[in-house]
Amino acid sequence: MTKKLSWFTALMLGCVAVVQAAPQTSGALNAPQPLPEVNALVDANAPLRDSQLVFNQVAPPPGSMTLRGTEPSSQIEFGVRSDEVVTRALLNLSYRPSPALIPTLSQLKVYLNDELVGLVTVTADQLGKENQTQIPIDPRFISDFNRVRLELVGHYANVCENPANSTIWLDIGKASKLDLTLQKLPLKNDLSHFPEPFFDTRDSRPLQLPMVFNAQPNLLQQRAAGILASWFGSKAQWRGQSFPVLYNQLPKEQHAVVFATNDHRPDFLKDLPPVEKPTVKMVNQPDNPYEKMLLILGRDDQDLLTAVEGIAQGQLLLRGDTSTIDSVKLLAARQAYDAPNWVRTDRRTTFAELTQYQNQLQGDGLQPNPISLTLNLPPDLFLVRARGIDMELRYRYTSPIQQDGSRLAVHLNNQFMQDYPLTPKDTAGQQLMRIPLMQGLQDSNRQLTIPALRLGVVNQLRFNFDYANTFIGGTADGRCETVTAVGHHVVIDDTSSIDFSGYRHYIEMPSLGAFANAGFPYSRYADLAQTLVLVQPKPSNDEVSTLLNALGSIGAQTGYPALRVQMSDDWSKAKSADADMLMIGGIPPDLQDDTKIPLLADAARSWISMPARSNAAANVPISDSERAAESQTTISSSGPMGAIVGFQSPFNDQRSVVALLADSPRGWELLNNALLDSGKRAAVFGSAAVIRESGVNSIRVGETYYVGHLPWWERLWNLLATHPVWLAICAVVVVILFALMAWRLMRMVSRRRLAELDDDE
Repeated sequence: MTKKLSWFTALMLGCVAVVQAAPQTSGALNAPQPLPEVNALVDANAPLRDSQLVFNQVAPPPGSMTLRGTEPSSQIEFGVRSDEVVTRALLNLSYRPSPALIPTLSQLKVYLNDELVGLVTVTADQLGKENQTQIPIDPRFISDFNRVRLELVGHYANVCENPANSTIWLDIGKASKLDLTLQKLPLKNDLSHFPEPFFDTRDSRPLQLPMVFNAQPNLLQQRAAGILASWFGSKAQWRGQSFPVLYNQLPKEQHAVVFATNDHRPDFLKDLPPVEKPTVKMVNQPDNPYEKMLLILGRDDQDLLTAVEGIAQGQLLLRGDTSTIDSVKLLAARQAYDAPNWVRTDRRTTFAELTQYQNQLQGDGLQPNPISLTLNLPPDLFLVRARGIDMELRYRYTSPIQQDGSRLAVHLNNQFMQDYPLTPKDTAGQQLMRIPLMQGLQDSNRQLTIPALRLGVVNQLRFNFDYANTFIGGTADGRCETVTAVGHHVVIDDTSSIDFSGYRHYIEMPSLGAFANAGFPYSRYADLAQTLVLVQPKPSNDEVSTLLNALGSIGAQTGYPALRVQMSDDWSKAKSADADMLMIGGIPPDLQDDTKIPLLADAARSWISMPARSNAAANVPISDSERAAESQTTISSSGPMGAIVGFQSPFNDQRSVVALLADSPRGWELLNNALLDSGKRAAVFGSAAVIRESGVNSIRVGETYYVGHLPWWERLWNLLATHPVWLAICAVVVVILFALMAWRLMRMVSRRRLAELDDDE
């Protein structure tokens, strides 16, 4: 049994818990029955919080469940933080059974971690109608990681039933939810469990971790906080992360990170003894034993940086309530495009390297669930006119009953690519498959080609094992023959591989979509070795929070902390650096009138350049004339606005600049929300994005430039491929030149023959 369950069982010693019987359900909403109370050995005054796990947020897509005869079960999953314990749990189900089901014989079973915790009997007045019921769950069955499984026992006939009959179904509504009441637990100050409780892998909510400074942080303190934020982002990954910044105060009811030196520390740490080395310490917050502080301490700012580097590189060595970092040495530099979360582009990548959890490449059931893999690609991978992507696929499966019809179907980003028959004799297969990248039709080689634009930064590769099953019912002479349904087992071997090596890196810029969704161009080096962040000399807490959120987002996308990121608040020194630049809070005055900059958001004045033709779609190509700036408008307004602006570096044609701007505290809040919201990030593209209360609007205006390298012949071919008129003209010119050369050659041959005839005479 897991650590949490054993801990919780120990806390339950001497406590009385009443286990309620499963409810008798009906079509109407049952009166809530008293739930088992947990009278654990914790402070009765410990903070409580209520949590709702709504099915449309935690269930597999599309967020609702339909249970059928051949697919009778589905499940949701949730975790419980190490510093909390569930005291009450109530499952609120909204469901609609098929009108064809036989009442009483048909039931819905509810399991928690394979323990039957509830039973819903389908009655006659429920058939075909939407029903609600409440099922109390004993919190003693809840552990660290939990699965709530719903299983349908459906019957439509007393004899000669076919499990695959389409009348056997029960829909679980999207409004279904699991209501939890959680109580805080007092934790020991022990760094051996770090990053808990500041980040807990069991918590599926976005990470929100406040960072506290004595006053406005200087460059070294901002860099230390940025590295730590990117490290926490690499842990949070898909959850999302935000880092509110506070000066000389602690947040309410939240764990926090506090940066302090011997000479400059917040007032609530005045009595803390000075340190002699870079130190990491976990302590209780003043007057609140349930909330922790992670103290990053040092003699000076350089010690703070060393302490953070020690966390990022030596987390496994932390233990006790206090650890000191003696030294940190960054040895080998990281290579371009080697981010841990990205598919390798220098060699073939095995599926084992792409898995995110155990048994991801396996499935079972009468119709096994699809097996999915996520492919995160560098946004500048040049796949236009590529020969195709090679994939070596190995798989195993139980032998199908049917001689024909069972198959393995492969999909990429919900686009069908190829299928392979599942034969009864062979229970293993191996296919050498090529994923072509040009539009086409199925040919004799059984290859289906797809548009190159279907491949993006984040891609889903899905394998569907579709079995053709035979179920026997009644026969012509009245006999009833039935077959017990047997589940199938399917496996995609983790030695299967996909090959993205050999492709060049070349991308049209500015591309704010590449920045918002992949942190590009800064993520080209996972440790941000070629990134310079330009900050304001005296930043507000909103600006520092935006800095931390941006670096945390890049860390989540690469899976690696920004250990080599550089920072500056002096534009005169920063502009000479050979690096991609991220500007926070403002564009230097001597750049504000540059024609390459499409937008400026400032409290004093804001202006925007609009293209000749505005296009709201990110993937629709537009010509240079349509991108040309048609007008520039300056507006003063009292409403808040944030902006993301991308343009070419004025000092290096292979370097890029992205500026994060806002005109007010509310504008910074809108900007940060847009960076953290995956739906709003999807609306960020082009060269400028405006964030207002109404949402995100992006434009593509101004000149474009290219980052990366292509040989001249590939660049010429790519240019002609996007301009069909010029391609046709070039083709005509080539034909004419070839004809002229052939004519000259034939003329030379004829002259030689005539000369030979003259000599003979």
